[in-house]
Formats: sequence, C-alpha cells, structure tokens
Amino acid sequence: MKVTYKLEAFEGPLDLLLHLIDKNELDIYNIPIKEITDQYLGYVQAMQELELEITSEFLVMAATLLSIKSKMLLPKPPVIEFDEYFDDMEDELDPRAELVAKLIEYRKYKSIADMLRDKEVERSLVYTREPEDLTSFLPHSQENPVEGLDVADLLFAFQRTLRKLANRNVVARIRRDEISVKDRIREVIDLLKVRGGKLLFSKLFDYDMTREEIVVTFLAILELMKMKKVVCHQHKLFEDIVIQVKEEVSDIDTQFPTDEINY
Repeated sequence: MKVTYKLEAFEGPLDLLLHLIDKNELDIYNIPIKEITDQYLGYVQAMQELELEITSEFLVMAATLLSIKSKMLLPKPPVIEFDEYFDDMEDELDPRAELVAKLIEYRKYKSIADMLRDKEVERSLVYTREPEDLTSFLPHSQENPVEGLDVADLLFAFQRTLRKLANRNVVARIRRDEISVKDRIREVIDLLKVRGGKLLFSKLFDYDMTREEIVVTFLAILELMKMKKVVCHQHKLFEDIVIQVKEEVSDIDTQFPTDEINY
C-alpha cells in the first residue's frame, strides 16, 4: 500500500516554526526547544523523501535549532541571587532569546500581510465604472433674465442720463401740448415694435429732450415693468440696460390695457 504525504507550503523556516508553535499551542516566549527541533527536522526529512526542493534557509534553521538544543542540554551554573540588573543579563543569555525575537517580529509582519490580503479580497468584490455625465438628470430651472437687476439700477441709469444732459445748452421752448405718460408709453411700444421687441434704454433719450420728457419716459418704462409687459436686464455690470418685450406677450399692442393708465 502506497502512503502519500501532504505537506503545507511554507514561505520560510520562520513560517514553519510558527506553524509548529501554533499547532502545538506552545508559549512562544518559552519554547520547548527539544520538541520543536524534533518536529522541524521531521518536516525537513519528509520534504527530502518527497524530493521537494529544500532551500538553504531551512537547513540553516535546522542547524540553528540543533545548536540551541545542544546549549540547552549543557548543565546550568548554580543559581545565585542577584539584583534585577543581573536578572536581565541572565535572560539575555538564554540561547532561545534571539530566535524568539525573530519569531515575534515575523508574526507581526505575517499578521499585517494577512490583513492586507483580506482587504485585497474584499476590494476585489467591488466593481466600479467610469463616471458618466448626469447633468441631463438635474432639474432644469429657468434662468432669471433680471437677476441682480432692480428698480435701483434703472434709477442709476436715469441719474447718469441727467448728468450727461446737465451741461448742454438748453433752449427753452414753449409747447402747447405736453406729452403724457400714456402717450409716451404708446411711443415706447411703437419703438419696441420697430426694433423687434428689444431696445436699449439710452435709445429712448434724444440730445434735445427736456427734463420733463426724460421724467415722463422714465415713468413710462416703470409703468410697463409694473404691468409686466417688458423686462429690463444688463449683460454686464454698468452696461446699457436692455428693454425687452416678454415672450408670453405675443402682441403688445392688443395686450396692453391703456385704460388702466391715469396720468
């Protein structure tokens, strides 16, 4: 009957020693060197019988164990009570001390390697994909054409216009009929029709306009904004204000209730 041996693969002699210590539930700080040496040599002999490749590290460790075993068999000197300093020196003379230190250090690295291996397995179960453009799923909000623009901006534009006209030579004229806000609104509507529903604020004022005409024009624009027939906006700060007919007002002439104006 053919007997088959199955040996575990070990990364090195320290790995094999740790396996033997854990298997026999031994104290790593007080290793029974004779028992561990016999088991270690048994594994090495089994690998030789199976014609496995044995690295020099395993043979060096076998020689080290035999050396420690021989030192442990030597008679110990008589016990003399010393202070703690000499007790520490006695511990350092233990032939197993260097081997135990290597095993403890190797166990730390092996524990860290096992933890990293578990992390690798856990991470391999996570699948990712390339980021996609999800802007099409965002809620669409209509841009406010008059964002940041209020009546104060119109007032500032009005003041700038007055300052430009302040230094001009004004010729007094006597007019029989003064233009009303209602009539000026009609004129502004006509201008918007001609300009395709969009007009610059500065185009409403001529060089020879009087102060009264400027005021009436300004009130007409405010009334149109109040009745939500036009909107005013600026493309950039301090640029000319754009007056534009609202998109929902298809025909500003028929939609405009002139009877509501009482000027």
